[in-house]
Amino acid sequence: MAQESNFIDYVKIYCRSGRGGRGSCHMHRAKYMPKGGPDGGNGGRGGHIILRGNRNYWTLLHLRYDRHIHAEHGGNGSKCKSSGAQGADKYIEVPCGTVVYNAETGEYICDVTEHGQEVILLKGGRGGLGNFNFATPTNQAPRYAQPGEPMQELSVILELKLLADVGLVGFPNAGKSTLVNAMSSAKPKIGNYPFTTLEPSLGIVPYRDGRSFVIADIPGIIEGASEGKGLGLRFLRHIERNSLLLFMVPADTEDIKKEYEILLNELATFNPELLEKGRVLAITKCDLLGQDEELKEMLKETLPDDVPVVFISAVAQQGLQELKDLLWTEMNSESNKIAAINTQDTVVHKNKDFAYLSDFADDDDEGWGDEEVIDEGDIEYLDEDDLEDLEDFEYEETK
Repeated sequence: MAQESNFIDYVKIYCRSGRGGRGSCHMHRAKYMPKGGPDGGNGGRGGHIILRGNRNYWTLLHLRYDRHIHAEHGGNGSKCKSSGAQGADKYIEVPCGTVVYNAETGEYICDVTEHGQEVILLKGGRGGLGNFNFATPTNQAPRYAQPGEPMQELSVILELKLLADVGLVGFPNAGKSTLVNAMSSAKPKIGNYPFTTLEPSLGIVPYRDGRSFVIADIPGIIEGASEGKGLGLRFLRHIERNSLLLFMVPADTEDIKKEYEILLNELATFNPELLEKGRVLAITKCDLLGQDEELKEMLKETLPDDVPVVFISAVAQQGLQELKDLLWTEMNSESNKIAAINTQDTVVHKNKDFAYLSDFADDDDEGWGDEEVIDEGDIEYLDEDDLEDLEDFEYEETK
């Protein structure tokens, strides 16, 4: 039996804030005070549901088995103008890079990208006012108070999009995991077969003078991934936040330029904004070419001209330092910094489209699709003769 992965980047949870406490209608009673008047206190506020970014989390696994999040209700008001206790807020710790959608409509709600960032997902109900708030010269003993505001409830979808500087893009078995293993301390699974990587992984690449950057390895993309083929669109969202994309094509590919264009087209189909990010093309497995410089020069003539190209071999440790220098230069270029600033200020998250779910609904499920409308002209009614025929009908069991 295959071991279940601990990398959870998609979870649906139900959230409910606390309702406000009701105000009190108490009348003050004390010795030698026959007409104490109203002294009912206010109700307490219900607890909020708050999302909080936490850099110590890197997956949504902790929410997979805790899918019902409830905040405390506010306390009721009491005598002597005592206000009810406020309901405790419920904090949901999420990794940085979490996007929240309405599970019913697919509408984008919020985005948590920084450590310590707090977003109120659902507000708790306000507490009702006690009767002392309604005392007037003409109504000195009001015997009514406000009820607390009701609670709010919502089912939400949490999606994690990894935060990294460089995202690796390539077909299966292009050497992405091998490169992450060679350049960082991360140890992703490596194998000589397609789709070895079934979940994204992050690696911190050390650079000169104590500097470093983060690379993200996602499962391989195949032609038609934007239409759901292979692992489909599930992991493509993890490169939406990367400032630089590293395309990886093996040196033994028949047509390197065509394979690069296929990858580019899949990204454009998934999200056209990905084409605005900086790009670098790495020709992997160059140890297969040996020391033949003429062959490399011939390959360079067939490569695209609009992207920097570097020849590397992660197994033979060839060209890795040159790749680091190129990635660092591209990440810190003025054009990339301006693009990153513009992207940060104008990040647009698409709403979820749940229309396709109706195609997979069972006929017996309620709430899926439209109910069949029966025309009254198609209904055949029985008369008395038909009923007599039914009474005379006998059912014979087959042996």
